[in-house]
Amino acid sequence: MEIIAKAKDYLVSSFDELINNVTWPNRTELTSSAVVVLIASLLLALVVFLMDYAFEFGVKFVYKLLF
Repeated sequence: MEIIAKAKDYLVSSFDELINNVTWPNRTELTSSAVVVLIASLLLALVVFLMDYAFEFGVKFVYKLLF
């Protein structure tokens, strides 16, 4: 029974913290954070694309020299 009481206490305290202590972002903060994540994702995708393109170019160049 002690495990059930501990689990209940944990759930009650977690819910209390969620309701009373968590600071939720407003719409402006959420939008600006989403824009930052979108821009960072696009930049990372661009870097990966450029690396892939450079590697493909390098491999084709080496194969043309060898064969």
